[in-house]
Amino acid sequence: MEHNLVDIGANLAHDSFDDDRDAVLQRAADAGVSRIVITGSSDDSNEKAASLARDHPGILWSTAGVHPHHASDYGDDSDALIRKLAAAGNIVAVGECGLDYFRNFSPREAQLAAFQAQLDIAAETGLPVFLHQRDAHDDFVEVLEPMLPKLSRAVAHCFTGEHESLREYLAMGLYIGVTGWICDERRGTHLKEIVPIVPDDRLMIETDAPYLMPRTIRPKPKTRRNEPMYLPEVLRVLADARGQTEAHVAKITTANAEAFFGLS
Repeated sequence: MEHNLVDIGANLAHDSFDDDRDAVLQRAADAGVSRIVITGSSDDSNEKAASLARDHPGILWSTAGVHPHHASDYGDDSDALIRKLAAAGNIVAVGECGLDYFRNFSPREAQLAAFQAQLDIAAETGLPVFLHQRDAHDDFVEVLEPMLPKLSRAVAHCFTGEHESLREYLAMGLYIGVTGWICDERRGTHLKEIVPIVPDDRLMIETDAPYLMPRTIRPKPKTRRNEPMYLPEVLRVLADARGQTEAHVAKITTANAEAFFGLS
């Protein structure tokens, strides 16, 4: 079945795509993934993502932000770059930003400061926010909640949490991004049980490529590198878990992505 899907989070600026990026885009299009939002997560990837989006108008868009792993590097230059890309109309969201206490690659103080700084940019520019949270739920909510009245829209990208945090995010008005994590029988089973509570108008799908290859793909791909062409597998497993048709979930997630990111 031919879908018209939007992958709201693919790290196409990642160097694992340097040798065959055009082929990756072609395979995505052939699989019914017609539009992709490239995630910016560091100064380098923000520049690269924006440049890729400029080269592929109507197919690629980009975000600009500093991932909590890189929060120690967040300084005036990072701030100025995100603001510059926003002012030029080159990006459709601020982020990926947030907190990650699972690995703590950057100290928590640096993560909190970088997160707040990026929420400030989103509030000033009116751009939506592309959020990341892992093992940092309480602090994440504490920083985000007071900012919500000033933010246009926000999505919890790659949601992997439990029932309680999902309910809290929905109550806060967040959109929910679902990845191939839901296809992982080792750690994503709980997601199948809770995704039905996400309202139709708050749901979006993403690959987070090159990460999180859906483990349900058969025959099993020879590579571990995920790419946007596998988004229909996330759609299939998600639709099944929600008791909805793939066509319905394709339609609502695409409409939500168009509205959220302002895709033409």
